[in-house]
Amino acid sequence: MTIVEVDISMSVDGFVTGPDLDTWPGFGKGGERLHAWLEHDEGRRLSEATFAASGAVVTSRSVYEATGGWGDDGFYRMPVFVVTHRPHEAVRKGDTTFTFVTGGVAAAIEAAAAAAGDRRVHVMGGASIVQQALRTGLVDHLRLHIVPLLLGWGARRVEGGGAPREERETEVNPQAPQQQSVG
Repeated sequence: MTIVEVDISMSVDGFVTGPDLDTWPGFGKGGERLHAWLEHDEGRRLSEATFAASGAVVTSRSVYEATGGWGDDGFYRMPVFVVTHRPHEAVRKGDTTFTFVTGGVAAAIEAAAAAAGDRRVHVMGGASIVQQALRTGLVDHLRLHIVPLLLGWGARRVEGGGAPREERETEVNPQAPQQQSVG
């Protein structure tokens, strides 16, 4: 059985994106600060281990567009299913194929599970996709990286409810910025 996991960074006040939307639409400077820990050795190791165990990724159209499709090689080297309301032909970048799914998050997770085989499906932001995925009841694991940062506003992870089927992992990242706030 394929395991579906969500792995997301969150500020101590519950936000998964930041308020300064001029940097990356939907992410902002607070979002960049939430993910800065991934640049440290421990963050890189965790990210590498997560993707080594994964056979497919589910993400949002806004994240895909904000990252420019993750460069020329597509970054992931596996199938990526992009949830969108706008149909789009599949995009191949190196070993990464981006398939645009208009049938909703559940359809994207099901397609990703078929592509992943016995490997994991990794669901990543934005906040709306994570919330929708949790509401489908298809998520097995939720890993929250609690970053000691107060953002004040942005998109919350907890809006709309939903919980994983089996377990909840929470990690406080000691390498994240300390005692900072935005706004």
